[in-house]
Amino acid sequence: MDSFIIIGTAGHVDHGKTWLVKALTGVDTDRLKEEKERGISIELGFAPLRLPGGIHAGVVDVPGHERFVKNMLAGAGGIDMVLFVVAADEGVMPQTREHLDILELLRVQKGVVALTKVDLVDEEWLLLVEEDVRELLKPTHFRHAPIVPVSSVTGAGLKELLDALAGVAAEVNPKPRTGEARLPIDRVFTITGFGTVLTGTLFSGTLHTGDALEIMPSGLRGRVRSLQVHGQKVEEAGAGQRVAVNLTGVEVGQVKRGDVLVTPGAFPAVRRVAAALHLLERAPHPLKNYQRIRFHLGTKEALGRVRLLDRDELRPGDDAVVQIELEEAVVAAVHDRYVIRQYSPVTTIGGGEIIECGGKRYKRFRPEVLRQLELKLTGSPSARVAGELRAATAHLSLADLSGRTGLGEAEVREILHELQREGDALLFEFGGETLAVPFALYEEWLGKVKEVLSAYHSRYPLRSGFPKEELRSRHFKFLPARLYQALLDRWAAAGEVVVNGQNLVMPGFNPSPTPEQAALIDRLRAELSACPFSPPGPEEILRLLENDGELLQYCLQTGVLVKAGEELYFLRDAVEQAWNILEAHLREHQEMTVATARDLLGTSRRYCLPLLEHFDRLKKTRRIGDKRMLYFQKN
Repeated sequence: MDSFIIIGTAGHVDHGKTWLVKALTGVDTDRLKEEKERGISIELGFAPLRLPGGIHAGVVDVPGHERFVKNMLAGAGGIDMVLFVVAADEGVMPQTREHLDILELLRVQKGVVALTKVDLVDEEWLLLVEEDVRELLKPTHFRHAPIVPVSSVTGAGLKELLDALAGVAAEVNPKPRTGEARLPIDRVFTITGFGTVLTGTLFSGTLHTGDALEIMPSGLRGRVRSLQVHGQKVEEAGAGQRVAVNLTGVEVGQVKRGDVLVTPGAFPAVRRVAAALHLLERAPHPLKNYQRIRFHLGTKEALGRVRLLDRDELRPGDDAVVQIELEEAVVAAVHDRYVIRQYSPVTTIGGGEIIECGGKRYKRFRPEVLRQLELKLTGSPSARVAGELRAATAHLSLADLSGRTGLGEAEVREILHELQREGDALLFEFGGETLAVPFALYEEWLGKVKEVLSAYHSRYPLRSGFPKEELRSRHFKFLPARLYQALLDRWAAAGEVVVNGQNLVMPGFNPSPTPEQAALIDRLRAELSACPFSPPGPEEILRLLENDGELLQYCLQTGVLVKAGEELYFLRDAVEQAWNILEAHLREHQEMTVATARDLLGTSRRYCLPLLEHFDRLKKTRRIGDKRMLYFQKN
């Protein structure tokens, strides 16, 4: 797949951005009737550009008018470099400064400046404007950006501009095509015969024809029917490309700008983010705690409020770690850049980097909270992963840790193996999925298991153990079944617990009756031995055990008693004796009726029939009509 970069225009209204794009690409990006009539860009425009040296670029032409800065923000979020436009006849203007602020806040670090309309000014004026632009750029990432005088009318400087763009484009690092796909949507429309089409700049991952995708935050699902990159049909589109996605299963009215097309389940929709915030020096006022703002991320604009965690107001030019609480859900990832604008009057006042998506509402003025968030922002990769593990209340997957730290899964895996070697984490592999359990949490869970089992043994000393699935449903329901079993296996191998079939017990535990209970069992044996094939009913058996239901269950678990039918309990010795008598008859006579069995055992049908059905279930006998024969005996 060829390398692509996205070039965004920026600059004041009527400084010639759209004319310049047309001169460079041959494409008029003003596609709306209103834009044609008014001579300004309102919506985003797009055009392909092949740069000298063979680099493929897509140009995003953004509006310059102050009323449409939110549309400019929708286009600026995915750009790799900027074509910054300043008209030579007017010089630096208000939206020149605001667009530059936005580019700085979004950390766009590469760009070229085009001084347009040079055919309208003389040499001396042009030098003054160029000096003014240099002064404007001096404190920014663009201090060394090439400045190229051009005229879209005469064509002067266009070749030099293309060469300058190619030179800077060669320095741009391409977006990663690994990981999950994320495409913030900036346009939605329909094509007759094809259906819904969504466009945007692919932030990460790849898209393929036939992919099942999800639209967030609505959760709607669809499938890719076809893909286009700059009007060319493709089977695959990669990060950094301008993509049009023809999606089936979704109606055009169900999607809007600001939604995000993603790999299903890969990105959360959240209404709270923790972030580093820089308030611009040009901000008109300090930012007060819980002040309402306009939040811009990718192509999304949402209203929200800023919670200052360490102060009551943030002064222009200062930085802080904050939480932003939003009035609607947004799709965000760690390290995303965002911009905030004043609620009214609307102007850009700041922005920064997201360091946590979702999460709890932190209490203000808590040093430990500030340290935790500062670690997420500035800590080393290892420290950030370790910090997430320390704060975890459950296991974490590679995808969880990658999303929380903004690191790639391969890097997270390497860090986890180091943490496991250091004894800080345990890793469990299940068919290509890696789950990490902080060692402190592992020990906490083991302590809980021991506590539950000890209490259970104390309360039910005659039971053979705590059913392991009941333990999971009561105390570890949050654990996947495979991880729960892996933990039990590890604890059992270490001698911490004993797995007894489907039950768990503490090491050394054996169910055993008290001397008083043992005497009751002996009394029961004596009573039932007197009439082995005609035992008393369940009420009488419970009476003999002094109504101790636990003791009755113990007798059944240990085989003292055998339950045959719903209401009959026989001594195990009696059942074995009965089978010896019946088996001897069957081996000699091959078959037997209920009446025959009744007479052989000297009992009644009421007791004999449940015994025979018990032997049927054990596959000692089989019933044929009204007779029985040995199970493996031939007819």
